[in-house]
Amino acid sequence: MDSIIQFVFAPCIIISLALTVLFSFRSRRAPDARARGLNASRMNISMGAMLIFIAAVQLFLSNESTARIVIGSIFLVLGLFNLFAGLRNHSIYRTMQQ
Repeated sequence: MDSIIQFVFAPCIIISLALTVLFSFRSRRAPDARARGLNASRMNISMGAMLIFIAAVQLFLSNESTARIVIGSIFLVLGLFNLFAGLRNHSIYRTMQQ
């Protein structure tokens, strides 16, 4: 069972990491503030997803030590915060006029 979950989480972490890097480069090279904000918000969404997947690995695929549970919980809270902030900022920048 652990190997099946591992094969699901590993590609999700790698894909979200690649999207985080991509949107980070795009936000730094964007010509205007709206495009910069949209790409930064997409970067936050990707980073939030990546942190949630890392937290899931820590919480589901490891032995139940206190340190792993605490680290997984911290990553989960940070991931949810980044996801929420990214979605909020994306809706704000999407409605802005060019």
